[in-house]
Amino acid sequence: MDAAAAAQICFVASETAEAQAALAALTARYGQRDLDKASVIVALGGDGFMLHTLHATRDTNLPVYGMNCGTIGFLMNEYDADGLTQRLEKAQEEVINPLSMEAVDAMGKHHHALAINEVSLLRAGPQAAKLRISVDGKVRMEELVCDGALLSTPAGSTAYNYSAHGPILPIGSDVLALTAMAAFRPRRWRGALLPKTALVRFDVLEAAKRPVMADADGRSVKDVLWVELRSAPGVRHRILFNPGHGLEERMFREQFV
Repeated sequence: MDAAAAAQICFVASETAEAQAALAALTARYGQRDLDKASVIVALGGDGFMLHTLHATRDTNLPVYGMNCGTIGFLMNEYDADGLTQRLEKAQEEVINPLSMEAVDAMGKHHHALAINEVSLLRAGPQAAKLRISVDGKVRMEELVCDGALLSTPAGSTAYNYSAHGPILPIGSDVLALTAMAAFRPRRWRGALLPKTALVRFDVLEAAKRPVMADADGRSVKDVLWVELRSAPGVRHRILFNPGHGLEERMFREQFV
């Protein structure tokens, strides 16, 4: 990114006091461009706000450079008000593809969403969920009794997936992680690695007795009957990182703490 392009910054910020103070300071120092006239977006907040920004600005095809004003900040760079345009010039770009979700609820309504990190199915009542799992039209597990299951992208593999004891996936890998949460039958089933091209379907068994919700990056659908998931290679999210601190390096650090 050249200096002229880097100067065309659209700043966006979460509603926290810290992020709003950063927004005021940075726009006073570097100016503020409308989104349609910007060449780069700088997002101020935490990982949740970064996901929100990526979803909200997907159609612009603009790269997003995050600065952490939240807690974890896995998708963010460290906050530093100095030398921002120079850092943007030198930033490394990572391109990630989200998951595409189609879900049908108990009323027969179809829901569509994209998920950069993962799509999770979670029990929504006192009893464990019962799920049937198919991959590319072939039933691979007739019945999974569990608190839930999720399908994760490589970019999201260090988030909810990792907390559920799923594997960390290299950022450039063409695989998805299917991970169970508190699997009861099969006992302690940990999941599977699937090709990125796979079409994964979850059918909810005994849906009235054992209700299940589906969640795609915080956007939830209640009382789902079935959910189909696949990678969306035609959707590209561009994220900028400081040199030497991209997603691949962050994933290595997560595994060698």
